[in-house]
Amino acid sequence: MTFSLVARCADTGMFGMAISSSSPAVAARCAYARAGVGAVASQNVTDPTLGPKTLDRMAQGLSAPEAVNAVVTDAAHMEYRQLLAIDTAGRTAIHSGANVLGNWNEAQGRNVASGGNLLDNTEVPAAIVAGFETATGHLGDRLIAAMCAGLAAGGEAGPVHSAGLLLVDKVTWPVAELRCDWTEDCPIKAIATAWDVYKPQLDDYVRRALDPSEAPSYGVPGDA
Repeated sequence: MTFSLVARCADTGMFGMAISSSSPAVAARCAYARAGVGAVASQNVTDPTLGPKTLDRMAQGLSAPEAVNAVVTDAAHMEYRQLLAIDTAGRTAIHSGANVLGNWNEAQGRNVASGGNLLDNTEVPAAIVAGFETATGHLGDRLIAAMCAGLAAGGEAGPVHSAGLLLVDKVTWPVAELRCDWTEDCPIKAIATAWDVYKPQLDDYVRRALDPSEAPSYGVPGDA
């Protein structure tokens, strides 16, 4: 019921992932990333513990393929799961169990991996990877471009209703965590609109957390 990608910016070391689904609030259950460690998507009959477990393994020094293999070996019911990971070297790994739903597939590229289930067609993950690799600009821009490419290639078999974009970079919290938990319109378009608004302010929100005295005012009512 989902298609997604995990990615790394080779220039900055920033990690990110984007995801969309016909299910509500997909990013709340499936999106994981940790600065200096990697990014993970855990999807299809979702087990939300798999993302943190995979990140923990990579934080201990395992590569993405090693971490995914370790989690798959240790966890139960992995035949129902799809698990995608990327590490600090840009290495990627994907596990797709035998009971993944509907049309499903996976694709890997340079600093990017994509997977999906209940897809309109099996070419969607490859289109997402190609969309990421040919896009330019900020990692967030490239993630949005990749998701739009997946949607244009067919996306999910039915309409998607939720989406999310997650970015981590240097600090211990997400520098961007944008979600559309339910809409009858296009959630990817909603996330793209939110990103256009948030992107110019991203660095200033980090600055506000680290040193409020250096943070600018946005001129909103009540903010001097």
